[in-house]
Amino acid sequence: RESHIDVVAHAAGIDPMDFRMNNMDSPEMLETLRLAATTFGYNKEKRPGHGYGIALGQDAGTLVAMIAEVFVDKATGVVQPIRIVCAQDMGQVVNPHGATLQTEGGITMGIGYALYEEIEFNGGEMKTTNFNRYEITRFSKTPKIECVFIDKMDSKPQGGGEPAIICVGAAIANAVFDACRARVNRMPVTPERILAAMS
Repeated sequence: RESHIDVVAHAAGIDPMDFRMNNMDSPEMLETLRLAATTFGYNKEKRPGHGYGIALGQDAGTLVAMIAEVFVDKATGVVQPIRIVCAQDMGQVVNPHGATLQTEGGITMGIGYALYEEIEFNGGEMKTTNFNRYEITRFSKTPKIECVFIDKMDSKPQGGGEPAIICVGAAIANAVFDACRARVNRMPVTPERILAAMS
């Protein structure tokens, strides 16, 4: 859904951030997106080969707004995540440090789904039979992660670990498109799929 929203925004010639802000009917989600954009510094000029991607979602009672920055090597299709900002409206934040750790863990896991973790098949035969053929997120590929929360002391606490993961794939896919104009509609967003989408 979030990649499709970007497709529509680009077809209309509107920045994906402006498109979302102009068409959102949830004041709470709008506030969450604004917090993410301010923390990220969304209007800063991008360096060559870098792209920004946005994704919004709701899970376990928590609103999530995520902005990712990636660098894409256009010759190889290799993606290096640079930075991810995740803003959440999760009601009362009982333990801010714990909420940050849970969010960082969910994002790191999501990066694996988005970029690396693939089970390969050859017809009915599974080729990925052990971890030596199953790539995961390494420290060298983990970006700077910033977690910010809208703390509502008068609201009951909501989910804190799982919600962030739902936005990672779309945020990264949208950032890849912004960096190199490769629209990949299948996870993981591998170098091979990026190069094929660019050709």
